Amino acid sequence: MLRKFAVLALVALAASVSASAPRADAAPDLLLPDLRQAPPGCPGGSTGELPQCTAWDVCPVIDAAAPNGRCVTPSVAKAVRLRFTSAEENVGDGPLLLYGRRESTKQDTMSVRQALRDGTDGSIPAGYAAAQRATGAFTYYEPALAHQHWHLMNFEHFALVSRQGKTVVTDRKNGFCLGDRFRVHDAARLTHVPGATGADAELAANLRDNMCRHHEPTALEVLEGISVGAGDDYKYTVDFQWLDITHVPAGTYDLVNTVNADRTLLERNYGNNASAVALSIAWPQGMPQPDGTIPAAPVVVLLRSCPGQPRCA
Repeated sequence: MLRKFAVLALVALAASVSASAPRADAAPDLLLPDLRQAPPGCPGGSTGELPQCTAWDVCPVIDAAAPNGRCVTPSVAKAVRLRFTSAEENVGDGPLLLYGRRESTKQDTMSVRQALRDGTDGSIPAGYAAAQRATGAFTYYEPALAHQHWHLMNFEHFALVSRQGKTVVTDRKNGFCLGDRFRVHDAARLTHVPGATGADAELAANLRDNMCRHHEPTALEVLEGISVGAGDDYKYTVDFQWLDITHVPAGTYDLVNTVNADRTLLERNYGNNASAVALSIAWPQGMPQPDGTIPAAPVVVLLRSCPGQPRCA
């Protein structure tokens, strides 16, 4: 199945290309993806308005190092997590399409190349054939039986930022399995959303069911991506969808999610790659004690949502 769609996509979308920004005179007709970051805590497919941002919680846990953990009462907890859903959407002209490959299982990671579509005739854009290089890495992730598949590393990052612009806490997220998980709220305005038939429709059907070679640690190839008009979300109950706020003082902060922060992936627009929500943190019974005792969970309140903005507080 993977090989069938890989060949189909290479024919329809051209060949793997460099993630470097294209020269304006070399490939003006590329149909580039555009990754739009949804505000953290807002479910996939929402507009990002504050009343819709309910996909988050405060979760005291016993093991501060565990990828995931059952929420417990503060009296037995050793850490407090702010958990939230993250969602990234493709609102561009072409699909985000990534191919991972390794020569043998002796290599722990796969090198990844991005495929781009030429809007004129589907051929390889001039200047790109000799510029192929890896754009990232896929790593197999297996913390539990139900969550074992290939992840794209460094796709998105989370941070809690003070009003003065200082990063207080950063994420430990290890990667993402990309696919078409939901339809974006404004898909009707986009020109290149896949139709019911054709190569793009077949590719989109594959991405809707994409599990990133689930339970296949010996795989040599992986296809991942997001179609135009679709998005990928990770629910707040999934591994590493949190920031540790155990030692964060009371105050007002920005919770910021950023996709493709290093611009490794080629896009049409990088101006919407970060979104934030402003929130307040209060400790009604005081912060955790030196011995690790947590008197009570902090109270977190979302104050406003700022889609497409890296600052909100």
